[in-house]
Formats: sequence, structure tokens, C-alpha cells
Amino acid sequence: MSVRITALKARDIRFPTSDHLDGSDAMHTDPDYSAAYVVLETDRVGLEGHGLTFTIGRGNELCVAACEALARLVVGRTLESITKDFAGFWRALTSDSQLRWVGPEKGVIHLATAAVINATWDLYAKSRGVPLWKLLVDLSPEEFVSAIDFRYLSDVLTRDQALEILRANEPTKAAREAQMRAEGYPAYTTSAGWLGYSDEKIRKLCREGIAEGWRHFKIKVGADLSDDLRRAAVVREAIGPERFLMFDANQRWDVGEAIANMKELARFDPWWIEEPTSPDDVLGHAAIAKAIAPIGVATGEQCQNRVVFKQLLQANAIRFCQIDSCRLGGVNEVLAVLLLARRFGVPVCPHAGGVGLCEYVNHLIMVDFIRIAPTLENRVAEFVSHLHEHFEHPAQVRKGHYLVPTAPGYGITMKAASLEAYEFPSGRVWRERHARRLAAR
Repeated sequence: MSVRITALKARDIRFPTSDHLDGSDAMHTDPDYSAAYVVLETDRVGLEGHGLTFTIGRGNELCVAACEALARLVVGRTLESITKDFAGFWRALTSDSQLRWVGPEKGVIHLATAAVINATWDLYAKSRGVPLWKLLVDLSPEEFVSAIDFRYLSDVLTRDQALEILRANEPTKAAREAQMRAEGYPAYTTSAGWLGYSDEKIRKLCREGIAEGWRHFKIKVGADLSDDLRRAAVVREAIGPERFLMFDANQRWDVGEAIANMKELARFDPWWIEEPTSPDDVLGHAAIAKAIAPIGVATGEQCQNRVVFKQLLQANAIRFCQIDSCRLGGVNEVLAVLLLARRFGVPVCPHAGGVGLCEYVNHLIMVDFIRIAPTLENRVAEFVSHLHEHFEHPAQVRKGHYLVPTAPGYGITMKAASLEAYEFPSGRVWRERHARRLAAR
């Protein structure tokens, strides 16, 4: 029985996190964690596809409008016609002869593409009654590769090379899946390291993290070097020499500044520096990577598409590939980057700080290890402990490991009460915030 998409609804969902923020990063000091939230309605009662793209407040309405602009390419299609040629569907959304002008494959229009594409995959998995990761793991290598648009990649990754990677892991696929079900996927925590936290709060959060089984801790840097040095000393002392410490500058530094600052911070034995400079500066990242080795460079949170990732990998500019499930154009492009990283021998360590990103990443890491990665060595995925309560099937971690998702779909369906309360500007939470501000004048 066919499933036809009958409507695309996009909603502006914002959480006023800046109201009670006591920690931030060097660039984004007052985030209201937000989502352009897409629902694909169908002619099948009770069957919908949900997807979102993450922003931090102002501008979320632009993503909502962009999602609505893509609706004409989706509404009226059958799910079967999409999944029969998923790469073609993805290219149709990213190559519309007029909409692509406001990209192409970057910025607001690409963020919107991610929301729509992810909602389509959610619909596909729900129609099969399986979690998204399981759907992708059980596809044949040929079906898996058919979802990927190899345009602009074929100089370094061809369809045949992708098939070779997937076929190499076929004999061990069942064992890998069993390993994930038994052990989970290693994660790291950012929750102890936000700028603005007191030293005592940092120590307390580190102690709690160690007790919960975390072995990888990331802290924000970039606002002030002397403060970074002091905070790094606090964390390194609290977690001891045997655990991993990572730094994240959130694009704050120039290239020379990044090199100089990391030479100072090197005394704390960091595993990586994340986003040391502009996310578009491929050669800048390469220069930093060469100058600060053996400390690794990690980036990708705001890497706009697979082509920039290709160049970062070609230039030996990153030692850790940080895919973002919403910055890239949804599942199809993520799969391409996972295979690119495997081709270059670079481990994938996804970014997951934001609304719903842990829920998304929970599926993607399973796919990467079971289908693509040669080993778990040097692989770890971010986990941030906020806003999970708004999802019907939130990501779960235990002893510093992501647990395997079990619910059908992509795990991103929000609770109806949360959607109603946090819709901007008419939701209850936003009406109450406006009333408080008026009363305070």
C-alpha cells in the first residue's frame, strides 16, 4: 500500500534558554535553543514524518520559511517514489533551479533541506516499523549507496569505492550490531565546561561526570587566554591524567592566534582543539593542524556541505571529522561524509550540542560503526544533557555510552505539549515571558 505525502507543516519552536543561562561559549553568548520543526503529513492515518533543523534563536523564522519554500518539491509525492531514487530526491531539493540561488547547498536553505530530508527518513523508518539506524544497517550495499549524490565527490570517492567500503564490513556487521546493543557507543560530555561556570561548579560537574562513567570531557575556550589556562588547569586536575580533555574555541581565533594559544594550552595534554578558526578556512585549519601536532584539530559543526569536508580531508586539515546532522543536508549527505572520512582514514566524532542533535546522532553513530568504520578507536560522540525531556524517545546514555535506539523512526518526534508551549511567539511560555517583561518595565 503506497503512502502519499499530503502536507508539509513547519513550526518555529524556541526554548528561552538565554533567560537562565549560566554558561556559554566564546561566540554564542545568549542562545535561545531553537528548531525549525517539520511535519510531513500523509494519507495514512497516524503516520507522519518529523524532522528539525537547529538554530539558536533569531533567524529561526528564516529556516521555517525556507522549509515552506521546499514544500512544493515534496507534497504530493509518494514515499515509494522517493525511496526508489533517494539520491535523485535529495538532488531535486538541493538543485531547484531558483531556490539553489540562495545556497547553493549552504546557509538557511541547506538547514531547511536538512529538516525536510530528515523528516522524510523518519517517515520511511516509521513506515517500516524500525529505528532509522536499523533501516540503514539492513539495506544492501547497493541500496545504501543509492541514497548518496556523488556529484562533486567522484574525484576522491566513487560509487564503486563506496560499495567496496560497505562490502568490506558485511561479514562483521552482525557482530558489530551485537556489540552496540551490549556496550553502546562511547560518548563525551560538554556539560562541565561552559564559559561562565565557577571553578567549584566545574569541579563538582567533573566529579559527577567521573562517577557516571565519563572518560572524555570537553571545555569551551576562546574568550580570554588567561581564563582558559586557569579553567583548563581546574578540569585537568579534577579528571586526572588518564582521562581525555578536549577544547572548543567555537571559531573565535585567527589562524596565528589559534596556533599561539594552543601552544600555551598544550601543557594540559588536550586531545583536540575544536573549531579553532573560521569553519570555511580549509587552508587555515591545515596550517593550525601542522603547527600544533600531535594535538588534533576537530571541526564540522558549521561545515556547510560535503564539498568543504572533502577539502578539509584532502588538505589533512582535520584529525577528527565532526559531522552535524542539521548543518549538512540531512541523512543523505551525512552518509556521503561518513564514507569520505572512511576513505581518508579520519574518525567521525559527531557534534551534538543543540535541540534534538543527540537524538539524531544516536542513530548516525550506529550506522557509522556497524556499516562503515573500521574500528571504534578514536571515535566518540558528543552528549549534552539538556532539553531531552521534550522528545517522545530521547537519546539515552549509560556509563558514558549512547544506548541503541529502539523506537521506530529517527527519534526526533517532539511531545505535542512541548510544541504547543514553545512555539514562537504564540506559545504559552513565550506569552508568559512577554508578560513578565512588560510587568518589569
